[in-house]
Amino acid sequence: MIKNESSNAQRSEVVMKKFIVLDISRIFLLLSLLVITALCQEGSGIIVKEELLPQTPFHHCNHASTIIEVEPGILLVAWFSGTAEGVSNVGIWLSRWEEESWSEPIEVASDEESPCWNPVLFQMPSGELLLFYKVGPNPRLWHGLFKRSTDGGKSWSGEELLPDGILGPIKNKPLLLGNGSLVCGSSVESLYAWACWIEITNDSCKTWNKYGPIGEPDEPYGLIQPTLFFDPENNLRLLCRPRGGGSIFLSISEDSGKTWSDVKAIELPNPDAGIDAVGLSDGRILLVYNHTKTARTPLNVALSSDGGNTWKMVLTLEVQSGEYSYPAVIQTKDGLVHITYTYKRERIKHVVLDPSKISSTVPALQIPQTLTLFQNYPNPFNPETVIKYQLSEDDRIDLTIYDLLGKEV
Repeated sequence: MIKNESSNAQRSEVVMKKFIVLDISRIFLLLSLLVITALCQEGSGIIVKEELLPQTPFHHCNHASTIIEVEPGILLVAWFSGTAEGVSNVGIWLSRWEEESWSEPIEVASDEESPCWNPVLFQMPSGELLLFYKVGPNPRLWHGLFKRSTDGGKSWSGEELLPDGILGPIKNKPLLLGNGSLVCGSSVESLYAWACWIEITNDSCKTWNKYGPIGEPDEPYGLIQPTLFFDPENNLRLLCRPRGGGSIFLSISEDSGKTWSDVKAIELPNPDAGIDAVGLSDGRILLVYNHTKTARTPLNVALSSDGGNTWKMVLTLEVQSGEYSYPAVIQTKDGLVHITYTYKRERIKHVVLDPSKISSTVPALQIPQTLTLFQNYPNPFNPETVIKYQLSEDDRIDLTIYDLLGKEV
């Protein structure tokens, strides 16, 4: 029996190399090698580097990373780690990339009674670093806090509480407006309602204004965890994830984040998992997300060349079984794109892309409407044959091969 996982909107093929044994009564097809290949739209040289960050002492709860470039050649990545999500020993851990290596992670924020959640790093024009995070037993009851660093993240201040009702950037990096306003995409997951909010500070987190909610009409369990970017007209746009999965949603603000248009679904799916986007220096928008409605694999990259109106899925980062989720993405001063994400909850993975080698004009893979098993080619008397199939949605496939007498091989 051949088992394989195929991801949404991808055709897969099984390549079989075999020996052929002839008998006067039958032909045995003996399987010696099975190769599963996902047909992804990856180009040569796009992925510059892939690596797993050093481990914390906890190997089963590493999640919700954030990344920032402190200065050329120096990166910081933070994430939450502990015995298990929601356990009181979950803290915020940080690793530093400097002199071509990652430092061993150190814990930079914790609480004696409650777990920490969803760190977000941001650097102000003054060079001061802000580390936002949440503390509480669960997302319904958490509170927003932050710390400051004036030495590039080598040391951190004591914790500062955000005002009641202000959570800070809930998962993704804020945007700094030309007038100095820091615009944070936030969201609330209360017992009976979920919705996105925008929180803005003009004085480095001393005072705040809050705008929203942003959600689906007549849908109380709505949208959370917005990611922000600018469109070609310099309007603010956000993409956010729906509770329970479905499609990614878009909203637009023409007044610097104070009011927002009705949300609308875009063509990209979402399995109830985090996303992140970044505006590239060439004007395109790059989004990292799971291209499926049902699982946190595969993990993909999409591009928009029109400010977020239309999107093309252009790259697959992960396709195997497991969880690959909650990406964070930035573009560094050298033009490269850095992505961090949860790798099976065991580690944080770091991937570097060269966006100049990613074409926005490659047609997106079309989602098949039916299950189709294609005729193998060439015929089995050749040293190798390929069996292609396509799925209408993510699922586990059992592919069984029979000989000429109908016996399973």
